[in-house]
Amino acid sequence: MRAARIQPTGVERSFEDHEIIVTKTDLKGIITYANDVFLRLSAFGEEEVIGKPHNIIRHPDMPRAVFKLLWDTLGQGEEIFAYVVNMAGDGAAYWVLAHVTPSRDASGRVIGYHSSRRRPDRPAVDAVKRLYARLREEERRNDLNASWQLLQDELAGRGQTYEEFVWDLTLGATR
Repeated sequence: MRAARIQPTGVERSFEDHEIIVTKTDLKGIITYANDVFLRLSAFGEEEVIGKPHNIIRHPDMPRAVFKLLWDTLGQGEEIFAYVVNMAGDGAAYWVLAHVTPSRDASGRVIGYHSSRRRPDRPAVDAVKRLYARLREEERRNDLNASWQLLQDELAGRGQTYEEFVWDLTLGATR
């Protein structure tokens, strides 16, 4: 068993373009499935993640405002694409372009969430890092609400939604 609190090491790892990280969670974000790519990158064994909160891989460099956006979007039954930095069980970081969707039963009721993650391009990560650093600083100085407002103001200034911002980065239009 690992120590309760993992610290970032400053090491960044990556994965191949053809690889996809996949996890599934219940409605509370408890991991119910993790593929081998997730297990390898996260440096956790399957027994260490199944039944645990997905935030086991939350990196402290990830702004809370982006997680608010993610959970608000999923709570509306919608999918979201987001750039996310995760922290592995050994303290290494890895960036992903996440696609998170609600999982539904036969009657259409949301019963959990499915996340597929691909390796993002480095210029997109560099651009996101700049925005996320500003959001984290606002959270540190003030609170989540101030960071959330900064995110909204930044997107409004660009004339974009977060999804449009993500796709511009992904397609190389906004750097």
